[in-house]
Amino acid sequence: MNIVEIGKMNEDQARDYLETIRWPNGPVCPHCQCQNVTRLQGEAHRTGAIQCNNAECRQQFTVTVGSVMESSHIPLVKWAMAWHLLCSSKRGMSATQLQRNLRLGSYRTAWLMAHRIRIAMEGKPLQESMSGVVEGDNNSK
Repeated sequence: MNIVEIGKMNEDQARDYLETIRWPNGPVCPHCQCQNVTRLQGEAHRTGAIQCNNAECRQQFTVTVGSVMESSHIPLVKWAMAWHLLCSSKRGMSATQLQRNLRLGSYRTAWLMAHRIRIAMEGKPLQESMSGVVEGDNNSK
């Protein structure tokens, strides 16, 4: 999918797109990894809500839970575009460029999005990437 196609999406289409990327074989509960889930519909539920049917879990979640997009108020279309721009640009992209291209309200928002995406691209969870032993080499010239 290219940036033009992503830009033409509405929020529901962007959610479906992100769900197919995250869960190619259907939704999986991020809390207990159960595949027995139900999509919640109606005005009483938030858009895209899914509930785990595991009797011990019964948690509700969306595609963003457990991802770098969790707890973000940024529209999913802008997240999908940011992912595409940062992953497809040969030399990377600055937060200022991202802010301009996505018409984000502030530099800080663009920086946080880019930072979260880069952490996800490392392939390590945030907590894991911020802990451990650090070693240095004093023999550098």
